[in-house]
Amino acid sequence: MYYPYLRGKQFELLALREFIDSNEGECKIFPVIEPVKASFNSMKIALNKFIGADFTFALVLNPQCGEVVGKPRVILTELSDELSDREKWIPAYIVTSNSEKIKKNIEVEEFQRVMLICTGSVDIDDSNFIELIELPQITKVLISGDNRSLKRKLNKLGKEVIRFDDQFKPQKKNADYVDITEERFTEEHRCFVDDGYSGFGDYTVLSSDYSEGGRLPYAVAIHLTYEKNEEEIWIRHFVSDTNDDNTNIQGKFGEAALKAVEFFNKIGYSNKAINELAGYYRDAQYPGLGVLKKISIKSHVELINSVL
Repeated sequence: MYYPYLRGKQFELLALREFIDSNEGECKIFPVIEPVKASFNSMKIALNKFIGADFTFALVLNPQCGEVVGKPRVILTELSDELSDREKWIPAYIVTSNSEKIKKNIEVEEFQRVMLICTGSVDIDDSNFIELIELPQITKVLISGDNRSLKRKLNKLGKEVIRFDDQFKPQKKNADYVDITEERFTEEHRCFVDDGYSGFGDYTVLSSDYSEGGRLPYAVAIHLTYEKNEEEIWIRHFVSDTNDDNTNIQGKFGEAALKAVEFFNKIGYSNKAINELAGYYRDAQYPGLGVLKKISIKSHVELINSVL
């Protein structure tokens, strides 16, 4: 099972909604969503879609970035209707040095199935942390791939352990990808079972650093993954050529999109997200940077689901 970690922003949620619409076979995707917006409109639409399609997800109740940090009750109150059926979703908590507080929240809310997301700063010998992971309600735990000591401890407790990695290597600006045509992205889809994990996860094709977005870029970069061989998935960066200023974004999109369309035609791979991108290019229509991010995420999720 693949556990993509996404922030609850409009186009991240839209990528998952459209994936549900396009997925016709068995689903191997279990998204983990961290709310970051004080407005819950996009989240409500997405969660209704997920629940209606029996698309199980985890929702982080103690976000560490964005506009709802420190407001777990606000999340549960705002989404009370969407989250009323606790068989359809799993509450998740990010563990730092807050194990005792998480334990109390689980008991107060009477949650029966809980996911933990363990950061690199977790002290596995801390008594509060040990009490937390020993709770029978803790069923799934996302851990960084190099924390073998924690994996052994969780295995002894019979928990589902999910390997979690930060795969995307962000550059300071889009133009920096000009000299980085492609990079190896992951091989966990082939290795996680042999390594003793019940699943694997990452931030898809996004940076782990949270950003609200900003000014218009000088360069347009489109990041798309593909299966380069039977063992590895690589990510390719398609970048515009005229990158001296932030004018004519539509023209920059056309330059980057042409490279993407030609590349995937050459290797003979496509999916619904790549077809959408090709359609915008064919119609000389610039969809906006948010839609490009949605396409990149959706394409990656479609790819992982197909190889699993």
